[in-house]
Amino acid sequence: MIKILLILSLGALLLISPFIGTLSISPSEIFDSTTLSYKIFFEIRLPRTLLAFFAGITLALSGLLFQNIFRNILMTPYTLGISSGAVLGAGIAIKLGIVSMSFGLAIVSGFGFIGALLTVILLLWLSRYLARQAHTSLLLLGIALSFFYTSVLMLLFYVSDAHETQMIIRFTMGSLSTIGYLSVVIVSVSALLLFALSYAKRYELQLLSVNEESAQLKGVDTKKLIPLLLLTSSLSVGALVSITGPIGFVGLVVPHIVRIIYKQSVHKLIIPTAIFGGLFMVFMDVLARSIVEGVDIPISIVTAFIGGPFFIYLILSKRN
Repeated sequence: MIKILLILSLGALLLISPFIGTLSISPSEIFDSTTLSYKIFFEIRLPRTLLAFFAGITLALSGLLFQNIFRNILMTPYTLGISSGAVLGAGIAIKLGIVSMSFGLAIVSGFGFIGALLTVILLLWLSRYLARQAHTSLLLLGIALSFFYTSVLMLLFYVSDAHETQMIIRFTMGSLSTIGYLSVVIVSVSALLLFALSYAKRYELQLLSVNEESAQLKGVDTKKLIPLLLLTSSLSVGALVSITGPIGFVGLVVPHIVRIIYKQSVHKLIIPTAIFGGLFMVFMDVLARSIVEGVDIPISIVTAFIGGPFFIYLILSKRN
């Protein structure tokens, strides 16, 4: 009963989210193309809600995959440095003054995705030199890259003027603001591909969640499966971060909430995680637009307020 009520509540929020904002719009006018309500609803509010929903799917499923691959409840989609690479790429574009639009998408986002893609390529190249427990060593490589990218980003802050610094800071805070549907299409396609792969490999994930040796004994080719899952998840997160900026804690919080509610094995959690991830992000976006009247708080600040205490709880519960 609690599951049904929670899903219905969040589903209702998904429907009313496009109507929430500084300017009130009339439901009776949204289908009249000559009205302001129509433009606000279909060009700004609806794309933003859809972007939030598919962003949540990407982050939640990536978190679930990482936590099962590394068998660590504290893993997040940003562990391998993909997010840091995207942020650095966007920062370089801003410093170079390349902030115009191309094909309806900011060039900053293109540089961000290039940063994420180059990070994935670098990790795959370095992984060739890893011996046993390659995915654990890959984790350490990702952490090292994150620190390196952060130091380069700090250097960019130091040599940038006030305007450039402000733009970089705004990007690192994360934002779901969008006009039109190009960003929605990009994020939704990557989210659906990630979902399709996760669902197709759900039984292999179940075996992998026990341990890698057990999965191999059951016939799972872990040397191919693990890189495939990590690559797909990383590219999906990279595409998202290049558009929205980094959004933390969603990949940490949602999989654990779903486990608490459903108490089932991982192969039965793919669909609930995707649904709750999308609805959770819509809820976070509504909070970001509603906490302070007339102010659109960066989404990563809101998710950090929720995720920070939850992260502390996970650390303490794991210790116990």
